[in-house]
Amino acid sequence: MSFTKTLMIKYLKLLRVEQWVKNFFVFIPLFFSGNITNLEFLTKSIFAFVVFSLIASSIYILNDYKDIEADRKHPEKKNRPLANGSISKGAALFLFTVLISAVAFLIFFGQEYFHKNLWKFAVIIASYFIMNLAYTFNLKHVAIVDIFIIAIGFVLRVLAGGYATGIKISQWAILLTFVLALVLAVGKRRGELINAAISGKTRKALDGYNVQFADIVLSISVTLAVICYLMFTLTPEVQERFGVRVFYTVLFVVFAFLRYLQQTLVYNKTESPTKIVYKDRYIQVTILIWIITFLVLIYYKS
Repeated sequence: MSFTKTLMIKYLKLLRVEQWVKNFFVFIPLFFSGNITNLEFLTKSIFAFVVFSLIASSIYILNDYKDIEADRKHPEKKNRPLANGSISKGAALFLFTVLISAVAFLIFFGQEYFHKNLWKFAVIIASYFIMNLAYTFNLKHVAIVDIFIIAIGFVLRVLAGGYATGIKISQWAILLTFVLALVLAVGKRRGELINAAISGKTRKALDGYNVQFADIVLSISVTLAVICYLMFTLTPEVQERFGVRVFYTVLFVVFAFLRYLQQTLVYNKTESPTKIVYKDRYIQVTILIWIITFLVLIYYKS
């Protein structure tokens, strides 16, 4: 492998590009409004995705910079570029500065295109950055508050997509996003607890949690997510837009959550929820069918 390619891979790891999949939440307003074929809205959503990805990567760099010593003692995190020394602290800080500057540049020069919605979008980006600064330097060690910050981060992604396009987002969609993200956050904490029990090594972020508590919170969060999705499908504006048949998509949601709970509670998978989704064919197929069903309801309804 060439030096240039190796270096590029290291910087992509530092940016955690694989985590950018979370930023696809900015496309939710576009998708559910039935405007995915609208070039103007699509362009604005892509803009929001790029800005959110850059600001998220800046936070990842800052987090890795702060946790270098702790990451070196972790069985997996020790391979991160800053922890293993493949990228210097100076280079990481320089890239952090470049990312922040790029975000400021894009928002400033996007004002002519976004008009009145730009300041709302900018407030969302600034709020996400400030909130995650607090998370990185202290709040990730405060039980419950930490998972709430993660969940709110997903809500901010959806709001960013809405403000970027001017598409109105329903309250049920916002609440559904929050509890869905809560499921992901609690699932990740549970996996960390299992790994800590196996390795005998724990960390401050897990203080205030145990597996029993995580299982209870996970079950409550999944229940709330299903209820929120059910209420979302029953709202008059949603049924008017998609037809009453949208209610039956609840079956896919219930199956996906049950499969996730099975993997977590029965088979005791210790991986993060995103890794489970990446690997589990049942969940992948269910999500694909759900997406196709919605596309049909949105774009090909009679």
